[in-house]
Parts: sequence; C-alpha cells; structure tokens
Amino acid sequence: MSDEYRRGVDVLAQLGLATAETTANRVAEVAPDFARMAIAFPYGEVFARPRLDLASRELAAVSALAARGDAIPQLRVHVAAALRIGWSREALVEALMQVAIFAGFPAAINAISACHDMLSSSAGCSSPAQSSGLGDGH
Repeated sequence: MSDEYRRGVDVLAQLGLATAETTANRVAEVAPDFARMAIAFPYGEVFARPRLDLASRELAAVSALAARGDAIPQLRVHVAAALRIGWSREALVEALMQVAIFAGFPAAINAISACHDMLSSSAGCSSPAQSSGLGDGH
C-alpha cells in the first residue's frame, strides 16, 4: 500500500468514516485500482494537506456535495462526520444556506431535506465545539 493510501485511511478514521473504507472495499471487488485511488487521492493527498484543518475541509466537502445535488449518500456521510468532529447543526445549516446563493435554492433545499434527521433540533446528535477553532459559534 502507498503512503497516500495509508494517510487516507488515517484521515477516514479521524473523521469516523469507516463506511467510506467499507464502500472502497466493495468497489475493490470490481475495480481494485479505482478503490485505492478513491482513498489515496481525496483523503491521503488532499484532506491530509496541512494548510486547512480537517474541520474546515469537512465543511468544504459538505458544501460541495450539497451544491452537486446528485451525491446525497456522500453528503449524509460527510454531514455526520462534520457533526462528529465538532461542527454544530446550526453552523452546517448556515453553510447549506450559502449553497442556495451559488448553486440554487433547489440544491440547498434538497440537501437540508436529505439531512433533516441529522440537522433538525430534535436530532440530538450535535457535537460540542472542539477547542480546535470551532468554539467561536461553529
């Protein structure tokens, strides 16, 4: 295994994204090289870069997936990861509202609707802000 793949697996573990590795293992049954790339490049090279913290990268991932509009399963996985690493439901809803400006109201409404169970005030799964810079209302 490459260093990038190992770093990718480490990042997935930090985000609590065991489902991503499980999915990659399933893909590997059909396309092993592609499965390795799906972990090594996004998580082992891009997410592992030092200039942005992991929480900021996760917020960017949530926003990008919401804007796409066709990646609802991946959006839900990344919303759950964002909550686990310290983003509040309120901050994630604000980020999804920003999506409406740049990708349109349908994309934002669909994203909020798809993640309703995780983002509603009755969800009960909001993580407290961590001391890694998320304590200022994120």
